[in-house]
Parts: sequence; structure tokens; C-alpha cells
Amino acid sequence: MAADTSLIELARQVGEFLLRSDRRLVAAESCTGGFIAKTLTDIPGSSHWFECGYVSYSNAAKMRDLGVLAGTLADHGAVSEATAREMAGGALRVSGAEVSISVTGIAGPDGAMPGKPVGTVWFGCALRAASGIEFASRLSHFAGNRQAVREQSVEYALNFLLQLQH
Repeated sequence: MAADTSLIELARQVGEFLLRSDRRLVAAESCTGGFIAKTLTDIPGSSHWFECGYVSYSNAAKMRDLGVLAGTLADHGAVSEATAREMAGGALRVSGAEVSISVTGIAGPDGAMPGKPVGTVWFGCALRAASGIEFASRLSHFAGNRQAVREQSVEYALNFLLQLQH
């Protein structure tokens, strides 16, 4: 339960940041399967700052629901910076929210490929700004079993969002 407690605290901090900045968040998740949205909506009052979440697990869903380009998936794969950025941008576009977080990775135990071992996770963030949409992306590698990779991915995503306020 300690991990749950720390995730809830991070989610609370994300909610406070979004309220202070008068922004709403959308999540675009693949390997986390809605775990980010679940963690955020565990916070009472999250309806004031959480818009919605998309679980786009398959490539078809990434293309259909978030507008990820078939060429991006063919050229870079689902687990890539380009896909994470397109997921974040697409979620922002279709939801109307001001901030998005995306995650796409290999939670395991299968799915590893050359250059992309189990635990490889890409994160994307898109933010509506006066100058247009700003993007940021990050890559991380996590150790452990499927559940551990997913939990670490949620924690990383929430921390990534908190870093936007600085």
C-alpha cells in the first residue's frame, strides 16, 4: 500500500497544479491501461481538472482514437518518442483539454525487441500555450515484473506533469 499512498499524493499534487493553473488534463495510455486515469480520479474533486482518458492499447486504437499516423507506427513502432508525441497531441486535440500526458511502452513479460527491452517506456506531454502547442517527451527504462513497470510508469508520468509547473 505504500506505493498506492505515494501515487495518491502525487495525483493530489497534480490536481492542485492543474487547479492553480486553471487547466484540464487528458491521459492517453497504452501500457498502463488506464492506471494513470484511475489514480487521478481516485482524488476527490478530480472532475474539476481531469477531462478524460483514452486507453489506446492497439495500434488501430492509437490511429483511430488519437490520430497517430500509420507511417509513424511503421517507421518508429508503437513504443517510440514519435508515437508518444502523437498520442499526446491527439489526446489534446480530441478532448479540448489544455494538458495531456501519454505513455506507451513494454510492460512485459513479452514484447521485447532489439533496442527495446521489457521496461522501455516513452512518455509524451502536450500543453496548450499562447504560442501554440508545446511538446515534451521522455524515455525511461524500468525494472521488475509487469505490475512494477506499470506502477513505475504511472509514478514517472505524474512526476513529469508536476515538472511542468517549474
